Amino acid sequence: MRLTGDDIIGPPADEPAAREVIRRAVDCGVDFIDTADSYGPGVSERLLGDELGDRAGNGAGEGGDGADGTDDVVVASKAGLLRSRHGNWLPHGKPAFLHNQVLCSLDRLSVDQIDLYQFHRPDPDTPFTDSIHAFAEMKDAGQIGHIGLSNVSVEQLDAARDIVDVATVQNRYNVANREQEAVLEACEADDIGFIPWGPLYGVDDEAANDVLADIGDAHDASAHQIALAWLLEHSDVTLPIPGTSSVEHLEANVAASHLSLTDEEMERLDSIDPQ
Repeated sequence: MRLTGDDIIGPPADEPAAREVIRRAVDCGVDFIDTADSYGPGVSERLLGDELGDRAGNGAGEGGDGADGTDDVVVASKAGLLRSRHGNWLPHGKPAFLHNQVLCSLDRLSVDQIDLYQFHRPDPDTPFTDSIHAFAEMKDAGQIGHIGLSNVSVEQLDAARDIVDVATVQNRYNVANREQEAVLEACEADDIGFIPWGPLYGVDDEAANDVLADIGDAHDASAHQIALAWLLEHSDVTLPIPGTSSVEHLEANVAASHLSLTDEEMERLDSIDPQ
């Protein structure tokens, strides 16, 4: 969730509405929420910590059950990316920085352990394995439950797995952009969760839009909902994280999880020429 101001900077224009999105997500049965320390920065984590309270930080533990026997909310966050004053995203994977960021994330999320902490993006100025060792140390210290990667190649995934158990990989992937197919296949081969970011990223191809719209008409659904439904059925290891900033969008995204596409519809969507 990016519950921030415009361009992912600062607080949301309507903070009560942003808080309502979090509460409504839980009411709708959402049990996995992804964010990052750089969203705001720190704004999304703080809001999630305020609203989820004891329900966050326990979902990836033993059995994922709370004291009342209900599943808690798994909160995933990320570290390793900064924002310049010009708005540029800057990878920062130095171990000392990452260790500091996990402390900040723990404080903002109001948890003793973060369910899933992800390396946001490899830093070309820091050896990749140095950054991964930092995450291993966080896990050994009990600060995080599971380690995830983001924006990585198959080679980087393999290098990380030589050091730690990798629970998830988060790369850009959607019906119109499948450049990371090899990474998805690597995750499928070893049952690693694949979190496609940008699952609703705009489709520029007119023919692709026509296919999405046509299938949407058959289900009384939007093209975006069909794109989400395709992701959910495309692979058993995918866990889409559509950007959600309003209750209306949240409810539409949740509704997409209840759509059931036919084999023919899946074939039509699979045949869309990726950008």
